[in-house]
Amino acid sequence: MNKIILDIVIIAIIASGIVGYFISIALVTSSFYKSRANNYLALSIFLLTSLTLLGSFDIQNIVLEFLNNPTMEYLFGVTLFTYFLIQIQHKYLKESWRKLLYLPVICSFIIETVFYLGNVLNLYNISFDDLVFDIMDQASFAYNTFLILWGRKLIKRATTISEDKKRWLLRLNLFIVCVIICWLLSNIEFYVFDSEYTTDFLWILLSFLSWWILYYGVFKLQIVVQKDEIHQYLMSKTSNDVQTKKKVSETTASKIITQLYIIMEEEELYKNPLLSRLDLATRLGTSEGYLSQIINQEINKSIIQFVNEYRIETAKNLLHNPIFNKYSIEAIGMESGFKSKSAFYSIFKTSLGVSPGAYRKLQKTS
Repeated sequence: MNKIILDIVIIAIIASGIVGYFISIALVTSSFYKSRANNYLALSIFLLTSLTLLGSFDIQNIVLEFLNNPTMEYLFGVTLFTYFLIQIQHKYLKESWRKLLYLPVICSFIIETVFYLGNVLNLYNISFDDLVFDIMDQASFAYNTFLILWGRKLIKRATTISEDKKRWLLRLNLFIVCVIICWLLSNIEFYVFDSEYTTDFLWILLSFLSWWILYYGVFKLQIVVQKDEIHQYLMSKTSNDVQTKKKVSETTASKIITQLYIIMEEEELYKNPLLSRLDLATRLGTSEGYLSQIINQEINKSIIQFVNEYRIETAKNLLHNPIFNKYSIEAIGMESGFKSKSAFYSIFKTSLGVSPGAYRKLQKTS
């Protein structure tokens, strides 16, 4: 039974390694995902994947043994910290001292090179090389902990990014904190109890990280990025073009209804997925009950029907416009004001009788 479990763990680690390398390559080669921030994320994932695979198996090759020492560990912390800085657009990116963060990486590489060349070429015999590597390993742990916690502090203080992006960065940071804690426990267990159960758990945790980054960091976050790109494009068009707005019907003479149309069309409140009846009532200076009553009387609709009509109309325009063909259906739904993919699909199909995807295809063929 233990052998079966071990085989499953090994297969999972190898599969996650493949995913990790796939993500790294995709981030730097795909024109859609390629960016300065993703280049650093790709390198971080590549390093972490390599450390996981090299640390999970018994290494006999002298080159792989060289790679599995602290240099990659130091480099991982710096690249991930830089990724955080780019994502939050921090002023530290312009500081010249930031290059000093790579100094431990350079020093580690020099020390490793000297020791390995000495051993391979038998130039000299150093009896304390294991001690040196142990010290470097513990120092890399302390250095990475410092960078990750520093990055977390900067992310929390960031005011230049969306809440979705901040949430992703904090979750990624927390995951790495958990990895560091597990790393510390594995070292304690190894030196104190001479066992490696925590180390095995660490490899499993690291392998799971690749799958998690693939879904949340690449796919889900990209949906948010697409939504932001659509929004920025629409804002630029709004500032240059005179958009045609709906005219308030003469029969809707109520001042509240008139103001309702104005704030919906000029301020586009319907694009807020958390917009509530209370929000609208407060914005119009009336009560929820009276707002529902007057909308029902003068427009013959409920508040949610009224708001969703704006959202559906916006989604229709985006799906009809070939400029937005490269963006996902989910991103268009988010930009239109729907809070989830399922809500968008359900409301859109109920209103028009076809799904958003089918509607887009019909527009392409018409």
